[in-house]
Amino acid sequence: MKRHEPTAAAMAVRTAVILFVFVIIFTGVLAGAYLWTKPALEASAAEEKMKLIDEVLPRSAYDNELLKDTLTLPASPLLGSDGETVAYRATKGGRPVAVVLEAAAPDGYSGRIRLLVAIAVDGAVSGVRVTQHKETPGLGDYIEPKKDKNKARPWITQFDGLSYAAVTDKDWKVKKDGGRFDFVAGATVTPRAVVKAVRKATRYVAENQNRLYASK
Repeated sequence: MKRHEPTAAAMAVRTAVILFVFVIIFTGVLAGAYLWTKPALEASAAEEKMKLIDEVLPRSAYDNELLKDTLTLPASPLLGSDGETVAYRATKGGRPVAVVLEAAAPDGYSGRIRLLVAIAVDGAVSGVRVTQHKETPGLGDYIEPKKDKNKARPWITQFDGLSYAAVTDKDWKVKKDGGRFDFVAGATVTPRAVVKAVRKATRYVAENQNRLYASK
């Protein structure tokens, strides 16, 4: 019998089928790996987030699962946000204790400075931490406690205990501008931006208390 060689069309179909099967198998392997590692990745991300939150609000202050008690906040100029952000609500014995907000200073020396701000139910700042910035190394980076040379009282702790109601607009400035906040000579833009952002965040909380601290 005469042997028939496969046509070009048949070979093309065969190759397409093989590739399709390969893609299906490869996609299945990737999906399986993702599902297998997803819990570990989520746990790691949650742990890192809690480490940041611990720096602005001690765990002894609340007894709820903070990462599960959240509010989605719309974009707001007071938070320096262009899109939705997340607020974490802390309670103890079912009563509101504090709220932890994501905020940003859009006018840093080298761009946006992202912050995490915790504000107690009485309006007082529990803590502030910078989570991301591109300020000049050696100058503007003193807004981070780990890089601040003053280990006894890092610059960022000046906000602790202050509130929107108790501090005047005049005082919410660096000392060079007539306010109460220290600064490092030659690096004034950075602290100005952070002070302004924290001030706006405290105002946002003061104007949205009912929603942020509402009991479930």
